Amino acid sequence: MAYDEELADRIRLHIKPGPELSERKMFGGLAFLIGGNMAVAASRQGGLLVRVDPQDADELLELDFVESMVMGGRDVTGWLRVTPDAADDDAVLREWVDRGVGYARSLPPKKLSPRKQK
Repeated sequence: MAYDEELADRIRLHIKPGPELSERKMFGGLAFLIGGNMAVAASRQGGLLVRVDPQDADELLELDFVESMVMGGRDVTGWLRVTPDAADDDAVLREWVDRGVGYARSLPPKKLSPRKQK
């Protein structure tokens, strides 16, 4: 299954465009990067993947619509999945996009090789 293109369009509405913003298809989804750091993604499994401060993850996992991101059978530290039903709500989507973008902006920018700068 491909990522939800409507969700990707809605994410774009909530992220301020700028030279530090890029998009990249990854793992069957569409990731939004800030300074080369992944911030959020429209998941191929539905819903939203969000990068968060790992110190906040346990508290955020207490929300009914938030799950651990699992890749290769293991939880991915600092990444959470927001269920598709929750991501359908614009206020919820905006909150989580802002959270992911804010955390990615707090990280040092990554230097990308020339072939990856698109």
